Amino acid sequence: MAITQAMCTSFKVALLNGEMDFSSDTSQTFKIALFTSSATLSAATTAYSTTNEVTGTNYVAGGNTLTIAAAPASSGTTAFLDFADTTWSDATITARGALIYKVGGSNPAVAVLDFGGDKTSTTGDFTVQFPAADATNAIVRIATP
Repeated sequence: MAITQAMCTSFKVALLNGEMDFSSDTSQTFKIALFTSSATLSAATTAYSTTNEVTGTNYVAGGNTLTIAAAPASSGTTAFLDFADTTWSDATITARGALIYKVGGSNPAVAVLDFGGDKTSTTGDFTVQFPAADATNAIVRIATP
């Protein structure tokens, strides 16, 4: 079992089909769920599932709702967007990675985050900090090769 950081392939198809909107459609909600080291998440992940999702104090299945911190923008030939950091307060949890997904329907996957090892909070804040909103670092980037 492994967690491999990636933008999900099914997400790329959903973008081309016009099924994802990060700017004008406020009815679309995106969430981030945390997973244990037993999870298998990769570019092939198509949807959110509770299998191997973390459990613990002040963590609710499905994770936190994300807020778009930087609307879709571009620099050169790369388009990108950013989410605000998210925190589980006063939490006792251990997570190895996360899945960003769109709420509704089949809860389609957007991206997998690999924390590079187990991260733990014990009666404290567990925060996912997103990188800078730019063409090189943003968590969601679409670039030409």
